[in-house]
Amino acid sequence: MDLEITLRVNGAEYPLVIDTRMTLLDALRERLNLTGPKKGCDHGQCGACTVLLDGRRVNSCLTLAVAQQDGQIVTIEGLAVGADHLHPLQQSFIDHDAFQCGYCTPGQLCSAVGMLREAEIGWPSVVSADLTAEHITLDDEEIRERMSGNLCRCAAYANIVPAIRYVAQQSEQEAHR
Repeated sequence: MDLEITLRVNGAEYPLVIDTRMTLLDALRERLNLTGPKKGCDHGQCGACTVLLDGRRVNSCLTLAVAQQDGQIVTIEGLAVGADHLHPLQQSFIDHDAFQCGYCTPGQLCSAVGMLREAEIGWPSVVSADLTAEHITLDDEEIRERMSGNLCRCAAYANIVPAIRYVAQQSEQEAHR
């Protein structure tokens, strides 16, 4: 069964007629030609398809497109601020050489953006020392746990964690100014 919907992606609206069973990932890739989110496992286990939905990270391979009509979707293509200014995490991944083949990088970046927001608003993780703390320190263990839903087959983890930690520290310093 086909349905007319409008998806709001990266600040633009896209009217579509789609099968009600179509995932958000397939709508983004096949209908909108946004190929940043990748189809890795198609089971929500690798994180290559991660996008932001209303600021929260979601596996777009497990999310039905028809259910996202009222949401604000951001893909890797929408993270940069303007054409000439990368998102701080994008720049940090470059500076820290936090990718190899690049297949998982869009999902890693979208997940990292969502993860930093979660930590900023005080959501604890399974390794958080104090579940009631108002401030969460993003040390390497905390970052690894929060990013554990994103896999990298090239093993670029050694550089992904420092790239995220750098941006987290920069954000914290700016907040204290």
